[in-house]
Amino acid sequence: MSGNIRSYKELRVYQNAMDSAMKIFELTKTFPPEEKYSMVDQMRRSSRSVCANLAEAWRKRRYKAAFVAKLSDAESEACETQVWIEFALRCDYLGQSSADELYQNYNKVIGQLVTMIGDADKWLIK
Repeated sequence: MSGNIRSYKELRVYQNAMDSAMKIFELTKTFPPEEKYSMVDQMRRSSRSVCANLAEAWRKRRYKAAFVAKLSDAESEACETQVWIEFALRCDYLGQSSADELYQNYNKVIGQLVTMIGDADKWLIK
């Protein structure tokens, strides 16, 4: 519920997404140089976009449709990040345990976003 939360930074979903994006940032430092402008950029962009869309959603709480649309964008970016995690695993840039951990982190983020979307009214500014 939004009653006690004054900033998007206090949202558990934001904190989980930020922690996961930072983990991706660290892990992608070890990817091969030829992936710098493709997979690395895409993974970092989509993972960071989850956080950015959450911040935008928070500022749009006066308008349910805009709020839900931004949460939906965050959900889509989290799912895209999972695809990049799978590519990184299949290319042997990530180990199985790191990939599994990241994938599960994004499953959790997606679940939290779906819950927020389903309960959008309780987050809105009346």
